[in-house]
Amino acid sequence: MTLISYRQLNIDYAVCQSLMTIPPELRVITIYDVACQWSINFKKRIEESPYLEIPEGISLVPAVGKWHLGAHIPECFPKYSLNFIDGIGQIDGEILETLWWPIDKVAGITRAMSKAHRQEVLDDNMYDSNWKKWVGIGKSCLALVKVNL
Repeated sequence: MTLISYRQLNIDYAVCQSLMTIPPELRVITIYDVACQWSINFKKRIEESPYLEIPEGISLVPAVGKWHLGAHIPECFPKYSLNFIDGIGQIDGEILETLWWPIDKVAGITRAMSKAHRQEVLDDNMYDSNWKKWVGIGKSCLALVKVNL
């Protein structure tokens, strides 16, 4: 019986393609909401697939972001928590969730709006949030240049 899991197919492909761009002999931390389940048969799925491969020598360390780890069973915490992975530093492992907070400010008032008006208000707020990030990128890059000088 094959281990190809159609539920994991997209993430397997994305991880394999990303790993092909990384020099071998590196340790790669893979932070994924359900890394505890995804990683169980990852290497076997790669071996059985004619389309997927990972470079030799790469060490893959699965982890679950701190916000999502709270919803997992207690056994996941010591094995997949970012708090216990050597060399990772202090990171929460959440990307999209941290970008939602500006939308939360207006989401409540959109309940009484029509579908079209709600979509327009949420889109405007997302565009505004993205614009502020783009403007902030220049400040971040300038700060990095000053630190590295």
